[in-house]
Amino acid sequence: MALDPPPNVDTRLWISQRFEVLKDVAQGFKIGLPAILARGVKDIAGIFKDYEGLLIADLKLADIGDIMATVAKMLKNYGFNAVIAHSFVGVDQGLEVLAKVCEDEDLKLVLVVSMSHRGSQEFIDKHLDEFLEIARSIKSWGVVAPATRLEVIKYVRSRLGVDMKILAPGVGAQGAMPGDAICAGADYEIVGRAITYSSRPRETALNIVKEQKEKVIKCRG
Repeated sequence: MALDPPPNVDTRLWISQRFEVLKDVAQGFKIGLPAILARGVKDIAGIFKDYEGLLIADLKLADIGDIMATVAKMLKNYGFNAVIAHSFVGVDQGLEVLAKVCEDEDLKLVLVVSMSHRGSQEFIDKHLDEFLEIARSIKSWGVVAPATRLEVIKYVRSRLGVDMKILAPGVGAQGAMPGDAICAGADYEIVGRAITYSSRPRETALNIVKEQKEKVIKCRG
């Protein structure tokens, strides 16, 4: 569940309300820059105190290794158990440093290898094979690949095998249908506005889960 609040709302209240009604439905929550910039990481993380599910800090880290490692340690201290970073910063003095800290701190590292918007094809996707090799070389827990382009997910799964997780954003508001990315090989489908902007988010989420299950039963038997 991507919790990215719209403008002109009480960010903490908006997230808290959705967390309370969805925490037993979603497998985890992804918090991005909009929420953290609005209220600060400490305030936002406090909403999820004692939550044992997947809690991802989606800052898409892209810096030298020491800086990313420092940020990762801070996020761990605030209660996050997974972080997303960009692959294009490279391994040497970059992702290798972050990966080591994530291992030491028991943080799940997720690398972006492709994105859900069309612009991903302009640069990122041209280096997909290299990014997948980076993910393998640093043994990241997972990668981000788009639910909006199922052929990418199928290719990523074929290259990575079954051990690495695939998180697929773009379900709902960006056009991907629930269940399709899982059938293509993803482990998690990331849903945001389709649920969080709904007047009945819990009911909407339960309907999406039902649709996912029905589709996966058909495609996997």
